[in-house]
Amino acid sequence: MVERRLAAIMAADVVGFSRLMESDEAGTLAAVKANRQTVIEPNIAQRNGRIVKLMGDGVLAEFASVVDAVDCAVAIQNAMQGDEAANLTLRVGINLGDVMIDGEDIYGDGVNVAARLEALAEPGSVCISDMVHQSVRAKTNARFEDLGEQKLKNIDQPVRAWQWVGLKGANAGLKQATILALPEKPSIAVLPFDNMSSDAEQEYFADGISEDIITELSKFKSLFVIARNSSFAFKGKANDVKEVSEKLGVRYVVEGSVRRAGNRVRITAQLIDAVDDTHLWADRFDRDMEDIFAVQDEVVGAIVQTIEPQLLSSERQRALRKPPENLDAWENHQRGMWHVYHYTSEDAEKGLGFFERAIELDPTFASAHAGLAFGHYTHTLMGGRDRELHLAAGLKAANTAIRIDVSDPFGYVALGRTQILRGEPEAGIAAFDAAIALNPSYSTAHFGRAHGLWHAGRAAEALASHDEAMRLSPQDPMFWAYMASKAIALVILERHEEALDYAQSAQRAPNATIWAYLPEISALAWLDRLDEAADAIHRMSKFKDDVTINFVNVTLPITHEPSRDQFIGGLRKAGVPE
Repeated sequence: MVERRLAAIMAADVVGFSRLMESDEAGTLAAVKANRQTVIEPNIAQRNGRIVKLMGDGVLAEFASVVDAVDCAVAIQNAMQGDEAANLTLRVGINLGDVMIDGEDIYGDGVNVAARLEALAEPGSVCISDMVHQSVRAKTNARFEDLGEQKLKNIDQPVRAWQWVGLKGANAGLKQATILALPEKPSIAVLPFDNMSSDAEQEYFADGISEDIITELSKFKSLFVIARNSSFAFKGKANDVKEVSEKLGVRYVVEGSVRRAGNRVRITAQLIDAVDDTHLWADRFDRDMEDIFAVQDEVVGAIVQTIEPQLLSSERQRALRKPPENLDAWENHQRGMWHVYHYTSEDAEKGLGFFERAIELDPTFASAHAGLAFGHYTHTLMGGRDRELHLAAGLKAANTAIRIDVSDPFGYVALGRTQILRGEPEAGIAAFDAAIALNPSYSTAHFGRAHGLWHAGRAAEALASHDEAMRLSPQDPMFWAYMASKAIALVILERHEEALDYAQSAQRAPNATIWAYLPEISALAWLDRLDEAADAIHRMSKFKDDVTINFVNVTLPITHEPSRDQFIGGLRKAGVPE
């Protein structure tokens, strides 16, 4: 019986090999051998490929992973550029298909199509089948252009082919020299906003919008933001975001326009993932120009408050698409945050594993230590086992994050949340104040501060911090928690109808958990709507069916006794067991 398996097949050979041999046989053979040993074989081995056979000027290799095959081909082509002494150029073809096994060799249409795609490729490029493209388009930074249906020699059915756009023939070396590697962190360039008004004097307003967005985004340590001078080098040009991405070494690009007519101004902005060529967000802002600086501040704030959570959400989704064993430190950190934001003890434990892996890959990665602390906090908040052990580990991780990078506000936020659970809300508030001093636009710090304030008996002050957090990040994945926390503060202040509005709004979020139900239960009880409170307890039980007064007291250690009595008293009156 013939053995078969599915494999990604890479075929490559040297362009004009016969001509090169006629010109310099010894030199050409030496160059081919050197490139195999220093470029081709190491790249194949690094990506777990297997060389099936060498064929004078070419190589046939197979990979278990089609992503590895494509990344290998692109890496080889990048490395081969600029080797003017050797004067070697490769064509590469890749197909994903069924192959027959004969000892160490492989046969079949899967191999034949790869060979035909290799012949179709431009010198210095990579040509892949549509099946390969479908498999890798969301999993690799390499970009391909559609060549349409191709009739390949000795292949019955036409094959849709795609060609790598990273290099283009004779200009390959010049273009590749301008392509910068992407940083680990989400990288972003803000292009100068176009002045669409007839009044040339409005140019300063358009430039001011762009400059202020750059300034505000630069306050987020989680982002790699291109400086103003580099971004403004593209001013006045018809820019292709793909080219901007390659020249500046960024994944994300912000562009927009300003149009003024009379006393009205229209500002548009959009956020683009230039690598994947997808629009992540776009919006339009129409304003009166009574106070030009107030308008500028308002619009910049609205744009920045949307971009930062959009970027991090995109990064978490990108990390989810990769196998765990292929994640780098940043991606492990993002996968950990994805689990933490689910607010279950089980997800928190999974998140801890990803944070630990990120730290293993990069011990100096401050945000990974802060994420580890946040994971311990979440595990404890959701009633996980070994509370004191996790709180101690969280405190250590948060302090490590701050020691590594004293200017990263996330470390202070992680420290503040841990201190609240330790029954030290005033210390937590001080940590959040330090985070806000570093980045006044950091909504998570304002939310944490509000949380600490009502723990410490300062619920009236907490409302302003809640409102600031919600204003700063209206698209935040944790927005439900902002509303739930404000609802608890309103219960403490005996503003029960308002508390119900916020609690019930929080519950409509798909990722809301028990903390959105507790203030509703307490408020309903104080309003003597006990049947509704019982229904709320029943709805909460879908998330956690063993909530007790003791659990709430431990996980929300309100140190101000009158505040604790007000909130917990409502839960007790509603019938939450001790």
